[in-house]
Parts: sequence; C-alpha cells; structure tokens
Amino acid sequence: MTKHPLDPLNSDEILRNREVLRQAGLLPESTRFPLVQLDEPDKAEVLAHRDGEPFDRRVRSVLCDTETGELTTTLVSLRDGQLVDKSVINPVEHGQPPVMLDEYELVERIVRADERWLRAIRDRGIDDITKVRVCPLSAGWFGVADESGRRMLRALAFVQNYPEELPWAHPVDGLVAYVDVIERRVLEVVDDRQLPVPVESGNYTDEALFGPKRDTLKPIEITQPDGPSFTVDGHEVRWENWRFRVGFDPREGLVLHQLSFRDGERDRPVVFRASIGEMVVNYGDPSPVRFWQNYFDSGEYSLGKLANELVLGCDCLGEIHYFDAVVAQEDGAPRTLRNAVCMHEEDFGVLWKHTDVFTGSAETRRQRRLVVSFFASIGNYDYGFYWYLYLDGTIQLEVKATGIVFTSAYREGSRWASELAPGLGAPYHQHLFSARLDMMVDGISNAVDEVQAQRVPIGAENPHGNAFTRSVTRLARESDAARGADPGSGRTWHVVNTERTNRLGQPVGYALHPQGYPVLLADPGSSIAKRAAFATKHLWVSRYAADERYPAGEFVNQNHGGAGIPAFTARDRGIDGEDIVLWHTFGLTHFPRVEDWPVMPVDYCGFTLKPVGFFDRNPTLDVPPNHSCGSA
Repeated sequence: MTKHPLDPLNSDEILRNREVLRQAGLLPESTRFPLVQLDEPDKAEVLAHRDGEPFDRRVRSVLCDTETGELTTTLVSLRDGQLVDKSVINPVEHGQPPVMLDEYELVERIVRADERWLRAIRDRGIDDITKVRVCPLSAGWFGVADESGRRMLRALAFVQNYPEELPWAHPVDGLVAYVDVIERRVLEVVDDRQLPVPVESGNYTDEALFGPKRDTLKPIEITQPDGPSFTVDGHEVRWENWRFRVGFDPREGLVLHQLSFRDGERDRPVVFRASIGEMVVNYGDPSPVRFWQNYFDSGEYSLGKLANELVLGCDCLGEIHYFDAVVAQEDGAPRTLRNAVCMHEEDFGVLWKHTDVFTGSAETRRQRRLVVSFFASIGNYDYGFYWYLYLDGTIQLEVKATGIVFTSAYREGSRWASELAPGLGAPYHQHLFSARLDMMVDGISNAVDEVQAQRVPIGAENPHGNAFTRSVTRLARESDAARGADPGSGRTWHVVNTERTNRLGQPVGYALHPQGYPVLLADPGSSIAKRAAFATKHLWVSRYAADERYPAGEFVNQNHGGAGIPAFTARDRGIDGEDIVLWHTFGLTHFPRVEDWPVMPVDYCGFTLKPVGFFDRNPTLDVPPNHSCGSA
C-alpha cells in the first residue's frame, strides 16, 4: 500500500501503468521500456501534504520502438487511469534513453555474424568463435554525421575459455565494432593492430591458481540483544533524532527524502532530497579503438536497475532491516529486487571524551551511526553507496568502488595504462560522481558561503606573525557558484538559512566538506568535457526547479553535450536566500596498481555535511555512557 507521495513505485503501480499504455495503443510488440519512474510531485506539493490526505501517483515512461527507433515519453495518472501526456523525442536533438539489457545479447549476435569482425578474430589466431564474448558499451558522441540519430553501441571483445572463466583477463585488443541496434547491423569495424591476447587466468576464486584460503581470521559477531534503535513505518525511518524517507529510483538508485533532525520539540529540516544524480567513468586511452570509452552509469545504464540483492553476513553485518526495490523490466512488467537496500547501526568509536586535570573527572561517549546502503554492478565494476547519519547531526556519503578494472592488452612503455599481469593492461581512468543535494537547512530560504582559511601577513594587526583568520564569501548568483575545491586552504561551503539564527545570533547552517580530489581531466575541448560538464567543477549551486534533476541532462546516451547543469545555471538566477540545490562532484582518479588485479580492493571517495551553528551547543550531551565506561 502506498502511504506517501514519495514512496517508490510498487509492482501493482507498474502493472497499472503498462495497462494504461496498452489501452492507449502505445505498446505494439516491438515496443520496449528503457525506463519507468515515479514522477515525483513538486517540492511545495510534498511539503503541503498531510498524512491521510489523498494524492495522485504519476508514472513517467520512456518507450523505444525497437523496429523503427521511435522514442516516446509518456505520463500516466494512476489515480485517474489516464494517459496525461505523450511526447515524441528527437534523438538527434536530445539523445537516446538508457541501454537495455536485451541489447547486450542482441549486439553479441549481430557482431558474431559480421564477416569483417570474424575475419579480424581469425587473423588473431582465434578459431573457436564461441569462446569470444562481445562486450557492448555505450557509444558516446563524437560528431560523426552517419552516427547522428542512430541508436548505437560499440563492442569490444574478450576470450572466455570455459563458461566459468572471467573473460576480463583475456582482452582482444585493437578491435572494435560499431553497431546500430535498430537496423541490427555492424556499421564499422575498426581493426587498428594485432596485439597478443593475454593468457594468464584472472579467476580469483580458483585455489589452484591463487592458493588456499587463509584460516587465521577469527569470527566477529555483531549483536543487539534488545534490537535496533531505529523504527520503520513503510519507507519512513526514525533513528535517534533523525527522521527521513527511503526512496529508490531505477536511474539514481537509493534516494533519501526529507532528512530532518529533532531538536527539542521541533523536527528541523536539513536536506529535502539527496541522491547520486549521475556518475561518469572516463578513460584516458587515446587509441583508435578506445578513445570513445566514457560511461555514464546512471544516465546510460540505469544504475538503480542494476542493484544487487544483498546477503546478510556478506554485504551487511548486524541487526539488519532490508528494503526491497521494484523496477520495471524492458517489457514494462515489474521485477522485485529483494534486499536491495540495507540499513543497520554501527559503533563508530569515540564520540567525545575528556579527562580533566582540575576536577579529575573522566567522561567518554561512544559514537554511533545509521548506515543506509546499496550496491550496484555495472559490467566489470561494482559500486557501494553508503549514507551515514551520525548522532551529532553529521551526514556523510561514502562510495566504495570495487570489482574488476577494465582491461586491455599492455603495450610496452604505454603512457595511458598500467601493466597488471604479463601482457595485461588497464587504462587510466576516473570515477566521477555528482551528488544532487536539494537543501532545506531549517527551511527553504538558504544561501551558500564559501569559507576558507586565510593567512595574515606580519603587520600592525599581526606583529608576531602568528595570526590567521578565515574569509567568507557569499555566492549570490548561479554564475558565482561554479567552484573548485581548494584543499590547501581547507575550503568548505556553508549552506546557511538567511532567516534563522542560533542563540548567539549566528545563521544556522550545514557545511559541505569536499575531499577535493581531481575533477574531469579530459581536455576542455573534448567530447566528454561537453557531455560531462558537471564534472569540471567540484560545486555548482542552482535555484530549485522541479524539472532540473539530472547533472548531464535527461537523455545522456549519445547526447551531444551542453545539457544538464550548464543549461540550468546559464539562466544565472539569484541564489541568496532562495530554495537552492547543491551539485557536488567527487570521485577517484585511478592509475591501476598490480594489487588491483584480479579483483580490486575497495577504494573510497565521498563527502561530509556537518552542522555549523545549526545547534546552540553540542547536541550529544544527552548520550549516555557505555555501561562499561561510566562517569568518573
């Protein structure tokens, strides 16, 4: 049963959406559903909603006719059972909807039937074509006139010697096929050079190759005899002073709605909506068969639809609450992802501590955090998205990147790749994420101050040279707010309420602490820099608009660029004392190590939101001591 306008779509709603579209005559046999999403109501409508009040549920679908290539978006009212809107999408102007799972198998069949590609495979000494796995990948856009408007994928290949073998150890390099999935044919085969296929296996679970499992690790048991400290009502969660809603979107994955913190008798809002709006993995190999490798895992691959079904004791430890996710398959029917989202508490060391020299008192309190997470597997890589809520009001996002690095044949002396194993390379690349943070710090009248440390030269005010201070700069318009991090100055961005102050008269706020790792390293004139313009700055701030959801635009696949944040902020709206959205770019620049093969240990990136003047004092003074470390 749907209780709230922001609850994720359920199976019945997805089926009803499909039936309305069928009755409207929009579902010939060749039609597929690349994407089906809840059409989330406007912020004002959600804030005005009261429990028990009726509300409409609208579903937005993208339809693709796999015979003609025609693209259509639809909007269905589930309350009225009616088609509300229908629009035809021009792929030349807007781009394509996400890649569909059906197309993976289709592309392998098409490529394996192409004589040019088969000749190139045989020329490499590979006679058994059934051992060659075709890897379809998003095509991007590079200004080639003959590719304009086509629905395309580009296909690399790997050798898989037996069904259980991981093929990533054996790339067939120097060869790529360009495929039109609507016309079902190979447009072009690029055969740049013949490189040896690496032979060493990468099957990391094979003890015959990598040795037996160690037997020295002793069990760790995590128990909460009295149960967890959180409560769950549908998709609403309450934990300590936190209150929020768990959402799930087939494109963005896990979404947190309406995060608020209980302070006295009032639930004080902090963030209205928090999600990963987009992520891009851009590769740095300029060779003729790899220059196009840039993947938008949300907009091109529907990150949420690729969520793992999590397993207790493997992905999550402790007293766990799981949320299922329901997504629409390509036929428009629902599919339930069991245990897609995991929630649990973790001890996180010392919260605060002091032993006083004057009074002899000694006090220690333990920190605890609530973890809400999901994992998605996109081809070779796996990503975990972990939202942490802390007792002191801190919010943190940590992304865990693992899986298998994308491989190539290694060319001796390469400037663009690392050697991982004999003859096996991994191109340099970045993983760049864009967090969309629809802020609501104590209300919707918010502004952003850029705050950083500032040296003070020796002078009349600083005769001994020991002084230092900080600078505070208000970002008044969208044109002011495309900003880079500066770790050397400790730059942070404070989201403050322009109408509310704490007991000292200071504006209440939350500070965004970036990691400050490199943004997009591709040349500014490159195709990827135009398509992933969001990733060229660590911070963008825009005025809230309900239809401005995606950092790289709505249709990312084969989009020519310029959509998303650049278009949003080109309006140069005022953002001082307004309803604002922060777009924060963070990520990893990866020069793969030999230790990243054959499976990569987790690498981490993320950001932190910390209260700054939001409370009148430390909000955790009421946390009791652990039973084993009472007050002294």
